[in-house]
Amino acid sequence: MQIDFPYHFDGSERTARAAEAKHIRDLIEQILFTNPGERVNRPDFGAGVLQLVFAAASPEAAATAEFLIRGALQQYLGQRIEIDAVETQAEESTLRIRIAYRLRGREGQELAEFALETGT
Repeated sequence: MQIDFPYHFDGSERTARAAEAKHIRDLIEQILFTNPGERVNRPDFGAGVLQLVFAAASPEAAATAEFLIRGALQQYLGQRIEIDAVETQAEESTLRIRIAYRLRGREGQELAEFALETGT
């Protein structure tokens, strides 16, 4: 069973489920926005992208973010997806992330986009 994220109940008061493509996108979101050390039983889980929001916007910071994201996705989802491209863009207090990927064994490219604002 693929549980929808964030956890909630469906109309019949059961745990909401997600289709595989949606579930993979949810997993990508969890990996990106979890800092290593946050999960008790998986202390190395996560890309730690939240920490990069406060870094100065520069080509070096963007390259670092892309490297961290690609590495974390390959480590935790490498058996389920093929990563085609990772792009990051920092604008003032917003970090924008675009990930193009393919579900293994399926045709067609998927795109996941995230924008993280610090609220400053």
